[in-house]
Amino acid sequence: MIIKSLELEKYRNYDNLYIEFDKGTTILTGENAQGKTNILEAIYLSSNTKSHKGSKDAEIVKFDADEGHVRTILNKNDEDVRIDIHLRKGKSKGIAVNLEKLRKASELIGIINVVLFSPEDLNIIKGGPAYRRSFLDMQICQLDSSYVFNLSNYNKIIEQRNKLLKDIYFQPALKETLFIWDSQLQSYGGNVINKRDSFIKELNEIIKEIHLKLTDGKENIELLYEPNIKADEIESSLKLNAEKDLRSKITSVGPHRDDFVINVNGIDVRKFGSQGQQRTAALSLKLAEIEIIKKNTNDKPILLLDDVLSELDSGRRNMLLESINDIQTIITCTGLDDFINERFTINRVYKVSNGTIELIQ
Repeated sequence: MIIKSLELEKYRNYDNLYIEFDKGTTILTGENAQGKTNILEAIYLSSNTKSHKGSKDAEIVKFDADEGHVRTILNKNDEDVRIDIHLRKGKSKGIAVNLEKLRKASELIGIINVVLFSPEDLNIIKGGPAYRRSFLDMQICQLDSSYVFNLSNYNKIIEQRNKLLKDIYFQPALKETLFIWDSQLQSYGGNVINKRDSFIKELNEIIKEIHLKLTDGKENIELLYEPNIKADEIESSLKLNAEKDLRSKITSVGPHRDDFVINVNGIDVRKFGSQGQQRTAALSLKLAEIEIIKKNTNDKPILLLDDVLSELDSGRRNMLLESINDIQTIITCTGLDDFINERFTINRVYKVSNGTIELIQ
């Protein structure tokens, strides 16, 4: 799988952009705030329907426009695939694959598999549970369409149940309808928990060897899934906590409160790890992400590196560069110094400046 080209119209700071990518390594270089990351964001959007920054569609469309467009051409299984995304302020996005409109945005997930590595990924290690849940969800969604279905429905029902909890304060008779949502949360939520549990187990098998290599055999890493509730106990627990939920007007139990712990040599690296250990754990997660996609799809993902090489020491940087020799990689950086002393093939280089690009190599 490779991305051949990307076309943007009224996207962030771009009026119009057309860029072709090499099947090997493409470098996007330039000063900060010139639009390099916006190109990676558009590729990520074409894969996952959402910005990796959490931005809303209205924030992505150029400020002086009402709508924007992203067109991605990729080659998958020796066939070209065209993905069109129509972004509209105040309206839901439209998505088409090979000019056929998708009924749901979630149908796009899995067509392009990408792994994005940015400095913000350290939040997976250092941040709150929401960052780690997001990491799990984005990886599993790329690999399992049934998980997309279960997670999407679970999140919708949580929103509806929370709204109902607020409405009951004004209309107490509505309390009798709570059980309708609880049984549905059991069905969808139980599937989400079971899949997260099996994914963590699969990830552990892959990440252990990667982390040992990164640390010269000195550190063992282990991911421990911490579900908020057992998969078969959601409905019963919701009933037990009904009064608490009514007082707080929010659903207190379920996989929307899950977490996982990252232990290095038996110690929680989030709480007690050094900055170097935390960076290494983040890199291990990303390298494991690449391998798990290869294993489950029999294809290679596209790797997006957003200004991360300057954040890594030479040992970690070399390990990362060695791992991407056989996959399409798109890298942003402020200069080419990071690559001068590396035995690393650069196939194409673009200079990005104020929403324009120039091929310089």
